[in-house]
Amino acid sequence: MSYADVICLTFAEIVGDFGYKEFANKGGIERFSVGTLGYIGVVYFLIKSLQGSQIILVNTAWDGMNALVESLAAIIFLGERFDDPKKYIGVVFIVVGLFFLKLPAFNERKFVFPELFTS
Repeated sequence: MSYADVICLTFAEIVGDFGYKEFANKGGIERFSVGTLGYIGVVYFLIKSLQGSQIILVNTAWDGMNALVESLAAIIFLGERFDDPKKYIGVVFIVVGLFFLKLPAFNERKFVFPELFTS
């Protein structure tokens, strides 16, 4: 697992979340499809991240990166803001926590999708 893997996982989840938010508020098969495709990406990148890694590391990195990137995306693209300025300090702690995980930038291990049916 690497930062690149977790960033792909995070962006797939953002696509899913934003698509489903639009679907929840406006309906439409296109919005539902965008949300669903985003979460199909989540499943793929989660499997890729878990291969040869630990759940505790993948989950911690994903939670932190997702909180950081999705918060920034909500601020930039949706115009959302925290109601209490102290909450931004929490975002700084997330960045510090991700730094201490010491993930490599890229995964040097080749990803092979596991077989679905094994004997």
